[in-house]
Amino acid sequence: MKADPTMAPSTPAPTPASGAWKFFVFSAIGIFVFFVPVSIGGTSSILLDHIVTWIRTQFPGLVPYYALIVIALGAVYPFYSKTWNKDAVTAVFSILKVLGLIVAVMLVFRIGPAWLFQPDMGPFLYDKLVVSVGLLVPIGSVFLALLVGYGLLEFVGVWMQPIMRPIWKTPGRSAIDAVASFVGSYSIGLLITNKVFKEGKYTVKEAAIIATGFSTVSVTFMVVVAKTLGLMSIWNTYFWVTFLVTFAVTALTARMWPLSRMSDEYYDGKGDPEQKVTGNYMKQAWSEAMKAVAQSKGIGTNIWENLRDGFIMTMGILPSIMSVGLIGLLLAEYTPLFDWLGYLFYPFTLLLQIPEPLLAAKASAIEIAEMFLPALLVTEAPLVTKFIIAVVSVSAILFFSAVIPCIVSTEIPLSLPKLLVIWFERTVLTLILTAPLAYWLL
Repeated sequence: MKADPTMAPSTPAPTPASGAWKFFVFSAIGIFVFFVPVSIGGTSSILLDHIVTWIRTQFPGLVPYYALIVIALGAVYPFYSKTWNKDAVTAVFSILKVLGLIVAVMLVFRIGPAWLFQPDMGPFLYDKLVVSVGLLVPIGSVFLALLVGYGLLEFVGVWMQPIMRPIWKTPGRSAIDAVASFVGSYSIGLLITNKVFKEGKYTVKEAAIIATGFSTVSVTFMVVVAKTLGLMSIWNTYFWVTFLVTFAVTALTARMWPLSRMSDEYYDGKGDPEQKVTGNYMKQAWSEAMKAVAQSKGIGTNIWENLRDGFIMTMGILPSIMSVGLIGLLLAEYTPLFDWLGYLFYPFTLLLQIPEPLLAAKASAIEIAEMFLPALLVTEAPLVTKFIIAVVSVSAILFFSAVIPCIVSTEIPLSLPKLLVIWFERTVLTLILTAPLAYWLL
C-alpha cells in the first residue's frame, strides 16, 4: 500500500533527518534560554531573565500599564467565560481578582491611602512580583515551545526514569520541570507542569507532587534572600543545602497525605503514560524523542499555542498576586496573626534548639504570606537561625503572594485546604532536616 504523504508529520519513519534536526536545534535553543547563565552588562543570569530585564529597561513607562491591562483582562475573564462560580474557591479568587484590579489601578495612578504606597507594600508587589511575572511567563512560554515540544522531555525522561519514579513517584520527564523551576522560576515550572498535565503525560497525583514539590522560587530569589541575611560568603553551602533539603522534603511529602491519596487518573481521562524502559536506554530515549518530534506541531503553531496558554495563565496569576499578596502583607504588618501561627512551629524550633526559637517559629509561619518576609524578620538573629530560615523560605515553596495563586490558576485540582496542609508538612520537615545540617556546616 502506498504511503499517504499527508501523514508524514505524524509518522516518525519518513523524515528521520528532519526529526533529528528539530530535536537538536530547537532543544538546544530552549536549554540555552532557560538554563545557561550568560553575563551581560556585568550581570550573570539566564537569557530569559536578560530579555525581561531589557524590556523593563527599554520601556519603563509602558511596562506598568501593560501589567495593568493584563490584570484587567484577568479580573474580567472568569466572568466573561462564566467560570467564576464553578466552585467556592474559584468564586473567592474571582472576587479577589477584581480587588486586585482595583488595587493595581490605585497604584498605577497613585491614588489611595499612604500605607498602600509604603515601599514594602503595594510598590513591592507591583514592581518586584507582578511586572516580573507578567513578562516572564508569556515570554518564557514562547521558548517553552522549543524546550518541551520537540522530544527533549521524552529523551530526558527515559534516562531519569530509574531515579524520579522510586524517589519522587513522578515520571522521568518531570526532571525538566524540577530543573526549570529551580534555575528559572516557579511560574515557568508551573507553566511546564500544567502543559504536560493537560497533554495527559502526568496523572493528577504526579502533577500535584511536581507543582507543590519542584516549583520553587528561582536562584535569583535565593540570591536576594542570601544578600538580605548576609549569607553570600557561604553561598555555595546555602545553595546546595537548600537544593538537597527541598528535594528530600518533596520525596517525603509525596508519601504523606494529601499527596499520597490523590487520584491516579489523567486530565480528561486521557493519558499518555511514560513507558517503562526495559532495554537499551539510549536507543529507547532516542526512539521516544523522535516519536515526539514526529507528532509535534509546526513551530509557528506550537509557539502560538504556548504563548496563548502562557498569557491566559498570566491573566489568572497577576490579579491574584495583587490582592492575595497585599492581604498577606497587611496581616503580617498590622495583625498578630503570624505571631499566633508561629506557635504551630514553636515546639519544633524549641526541640531542635534553634537559637531564638520563638522568632524562628514566627518567621517560619510568615512564609505562607510571602517568601521574602521571613528573611526581613531574622536579619539580626544568630547565623544558624538566619541560615535555617533562609532554607525554609525556599523549601516551603507555597506562599500566597505568588505560588498559591499560580497553582490555583492551573488545571491541577489542588484545593486550598490541601495546599495549606502541604505547606505545613514542608515547613516542619525543612526545619527538622536543616537544623542539624546548619549546626554541622556553620
